[in-house]
Amino acid sequence: MIVSGAGGGTSQGSLGKYYHLEKFSHELIKLGQECKLVKEADYVVGFPTKKVLRFLASNKKFKNLINEFKPDIVFTDSKTDFGRKVIELRIPLFILLRGNHWAQVESAKKTIHKDVITKNIVDMRNNVAENVMSDATMLLPICNYLTNIVKQYHPNQKTSVFVEGVDSSVWYKEYGMKLKHPCVGLLQDANIWIKTEEMLLLKKVLMENSNIHIYWAGDGIYKKDILDVLEKFENFHWLGPLQYPDKVREFLTEIDVYALISGIDMAPLTLKEAQLMQKPVIATNVGGIPEMMQDGETGYLIKKGDSNDLIKKLLILLENKELSKQMGQSGREFIENKFSLEASGKNFLNILSSYLDRL
Repeated sequence: MIVSGAGGGTSQGSLGKYYHLEKFSHELIKLGQECKLVKEADYVVGFPTKKVLRFLASNKKFKNLINEFKPDIVFTDSKTDFGRKVIELRIPLFILLRGNHWAQVESAKKTIHKDVITKNIVDMRNNVAENVMSDATMLLPICNYLTNIVKQYHPNQKTSVFVEGVDSSVWYKEYGMKLKHPCVGLLQDANIWIKTEEMLLLKKVLMENSNIHIYWAGDGIYKKDILDVLEKFENFHWLGPLQYPDKVREFLTEIDVYALISGIDMAPLTLKEAQLMQKPVIATNVGGIPEMMQDGETGYLIKKGDSNDLIKKLLILLENKELSKQMGQSGREFIENKFSLEASGKNFLNILSSYLDRL
């Protein structure tokens, strides 16, 4: 089996996702599967590209990879030319879908990709993604919510929910970062506007609660849109991207409450990691987020666009330390039980068994 991912990214999210793919591949090996983890960009460079020589060389590297390893299946978390080449060789391809691809494409067209050339490139890449998803062996949405969306666009495609596990042994208290308290921590990138714009709710929190410090760790193309509004407040602090996982662990150790303020999300890793760090969580009640926590037990879900609801839930957690502690402990138990690496590996092997049974 080949496990592949985009890899090579510099964003907070992409680094964490490839890190977890590596953990997942190790778990498959523990479960008796021969497995090789690769970064797709090392083997296939998609078109269009200015790197012609690298494009030609990558095709040779891809052929060598397949001829030497001879995979029975390929598992990937992206929808690129790598997948298309796998399909052309008639190797079963299983694609992990992390987000709402269609909403993200539309959002990109309306915001950053307004010039004709860039828009055409986005369209070409989207065509590749659609063809790969149509011809893949199976699509693996990362939550139940996303399954329903996938069925709207690919009603005839086989699907099964993929359980993305987290290695709980990595998430332990590690002191080193010093923050002002009481504080709320956010750990999210700003690359998709329909997700990022929800962070602007924090303006009212900062304005009405000057004693609460909010720390944002992350980066992205919409960083300036957020900072232009929130950096005016002395109790807002932008930390930039943090080294993963060590500095992220220090950050999650120090904060009092973890907040995921998002316009749309599916199965955010940071929400699982914060719960493993025994932090009470507050998250927007959208997408697959309700599947990744337990409202009223490991934290609170809040209404999208409702800053008053956000303030109310934050104050409950910050003013009641015993409740916060209980929720934090429940959060770790919840993630360990439902989203362990073992659960993820066994879930995927069950998906493969189901596929083989249909043949």
